[in-house]
This record gives sequence, C-alpha cells and structure tokens, in this order.
Amino acid sequence: MSAHPSSSLKLYFGIWITLLACTGLTVWAASLDLGRFNAAVALTIATFKAILVALFFMHLKGASEKLSKLVVVASLFFLLILLALSMSDYATRTWT
Repeated sequence: MSAHPSSSLKLYFGIWITLLACTGLTVWAASLDLGRFNAAVALTIATFKAILVALFFMHLKGASEKLSKLVVVASLFFLLILLALSMSDYATRTWT
C-alpha cells in the first residue's frame, strides 16, 4: 500500500502548465517598467510557483502537520540567514 495518496496525472500536467504560464508571466512582467515594483512582482510570482512546487511535487499537501511546520520553520530559518548575510555585506561596503 502506498504511503502517499495517489494524484492523477491530469493534476500534475495542470500544475506544470500553470508553472509554465507563471514563467511566461515573469518574462512578460520583466519587460514592463514598473519602477520600484519590478522586484515585488517578480518575487510574488516566484513565491506562488514555489508554493505550487512544494505542495504538489514535494507532496506537502497531504503531509502531516508536523512535517509542514518543520518545512515552514526551516524555510524561515534559512531566509533569516540569507537576509543577515546580505545585510552584513551591504553594511560593510564602502560607497564612493
């Protein structure tokens, strides 16, 4: 017996098509001049794509609550490391 609930092939192709459409949306949005909102739009689309991948391709949608909490905590931990290292680099640069 399988440990994970089976998902249909149609669902996976639907998610794949959605990811391709979001990639196209990212490319299109990059060609627009949104001023200071360019990064925000790109990160919003990337976050949506990451959530889709995590939920369906990494099978977190049907996972236990403890595993989901572990993934969230680990993600936030590594995000904080990334931000701390980036900010320390930014703070120690000499601007001419």
